[in-house]
Amino acid sequence: MNAAYKVVESFEREVATYAGAPYAVAVDSCTNALFLACKYLGVEDVWIPARTYLSVPMSILHAGGRVHFEDREWRGAYQLKPYPIWDGAKRFRSGMYQGGLHCLSFHANKIIAIGKGGMVLTDDIDAVDWLKQARYEGRHQRPYDEDRVDMLGWNMYMTPEQAARGLTLMASHLLDTDPPDQEEVYPDLRDHPVFQPFATPHGTPAPAGSETSV
Repeated sequence: MNAAYKVVESFEREVATYAGAPYAVAVDSCTNALFLACKYLGVEDVWIPARTYLSVPMSILHAGGRVHFEDREWRGAYQLKPYPIWDGAKRFRSGMYQGGLHCLSFHANKIIAIGKGGMVLTDDIDAVDWLKQARYEGRHQRPYDEDRVDMLGWNMYMTPEQAARGLTLMASHLLDTDPPDQEEVYPDLRDHPVFQPFATPHGTPAPAGSETSV
């Protein structure tokens, strides 16, 4: 990428440091952060709360997984069981990273409201390399005429303008204290026709010991 994208790297470093994560990879939405996390881990059966945003099961399905809905209460962040993937769209506070692939949202109604954007926090350097290549049409971070693309990727990178706004908000009074988790009442996704094939009220239970706290 060209020099303008250095601001994206700066935003990644700031968020990673604030969250207590070794690494962060910026993308264009939390939905796509979840999709890429699911693709990276090759998810199969995934259990999620029945009351969450509808793009979460869509991301799982687009990544080739199967969705199971649970009556599960959550606040701020929850696990896509049994995988070490977290939907943390409603949380942004210091030290929030507790391992795995933790996905963030910077949508216009989130705490760091840059308009649109997302990020994956991780401690896996191999995941970092894959995510950076996957978000950038399979390209490596080098001039196009010097590159040799060896994987299919997606157009999911964060723009410098979004990252610059994120840095500005990070430096503002918004983070003088840890913001509380955002609250929102979601409808039961099992009521939507598109999810009817996955809407059994008592499906196969998630594997024992698959859930961790965050």
